[in-house]
Amino acid sequence: MKDFKFIPYSKNLVSRARELRKEETSAERFFWNEVLKDKKLLGLKFTRQKPIDNFIVDFYCASLGVVIEIDGKIHFAQKSRDRERDEILKQKFGIKVVRYKNEDVLNNLEKVIEDLVKRLKR
Repeated sequence: MKDFKFIPYSKNLVSRARELRKEETSAERFFWNEVLKDKKLLGLKFTRQKPIDNFIVDFYCASLGVVIEIDGKIHFAQKSRDRERDEILKQKFGIKVVRYKNEDVLNNLEKVIEDLVKRLKR
């Protein structure tokens, strides 16, 4: 993993990221409140709707260089775009992207957490 103390981002995304925090999906809100907020997961600090480069990611853990994306139906239509974005984040910044579906977060949270913990410990 590359050690970036500061990862550049487009300043134009700051206000949009703020809007997205207010307009989060039910799966994102649930995941944030139940799993990530207040360092609940393994004592790790996550930020939500974080601008990185020219993108806004759902959740970001700077200490591990990991992004967590909670994908709704729109992502089924843009899989290649998502893969391209994930690859850019990996190549430019050494960031690992982990993706889960809204349905899995809402209906099978324990399995999602179990999988995520395994991935974070690798």
